Amino acid sequence: MVRQIIKDTGLLGIKSEDASQSDLQIMLDLLDTFRQNRNVLEGMAANMIGESKRIIVVDTGVQDVVMINPVILKRSEPYTAEEKCICFDAPEKTVRYKTIRVEFKDAAFITHRRTYRGKIAQIIQHEIDHCSGLLI
Repeated sequence: MVRQIIKDTGLLGIKSEDASQSDLQIMLDLLDTFRQNRNVLEGMAANMIGESKRIIVVDTGVQDVVMINPVILKRSEPYTAEEKCICFDAPEKTVRYKTIRVEFKDAAFITHRRTYRGKIAQIIQHEIDHCSGLLI
């Protein structure tokens, strides 16, 4: 189900809880909402649809990847990025890393570890920040 995108900084600033298999409907709603808004989004976190769960979706250019309880295991090559978020009007500067190693679960709750680089890595970092209640 497509849900409304939340822009309330009070709600977005709350740290998300780990997701469980009982939260799969949230994952599906997040994916539907992301796909409906892909013209203005490159990634999305569950708190952006009003659910404080650690679930993100990212367009990798090949497919939409849902990450449940994502954790960055390794970061390398820091740089300063200027990012814009649908939740805010103006772009903000932040430190990002060119290469990251992420551990996450998929919809079947199988654990994966993958390395991402460049723009995809930046998007993942942005969405994980959302899950941590960090607003840029």
